[in-house]
Amino acid sequence: MDETKTKKNGPHSVYIESRNRMVVTDVADVDTFTEETILLTIDKGGLVIKGQNLHIQRLDLEEGKVVITGFVQSAVYTEKKDKQSKSLLGRLLK
Repeated sequence: MDETKTKKNGPHSVYIESRNRMVVTDVADVDTFTEETILLTIDKGGLVIKGQNLHIQRLDLEEGKVVITGFVQSAVYTEKKDKQSKSLLGRLLK
């Protein structure tokens, strides 16, 4: 079993400092990012961060840590979805 995967199955933390700096642990991947929206994949689903002038200052996927700077307006959890089965089902139903 891959050692990095076992590290990421633990609890995660979200730390926001004065709405200008955010640290998230247990990050598996960064799905998308713009200056207004960052979508992170964590063990139990996703985390959507919205704001202004957002930048990924540090990304370490082996450690599972991301540091984001900019004005953070919101952070919302999303449920984990199997993208491949959804797209296949969507194709079959069309």
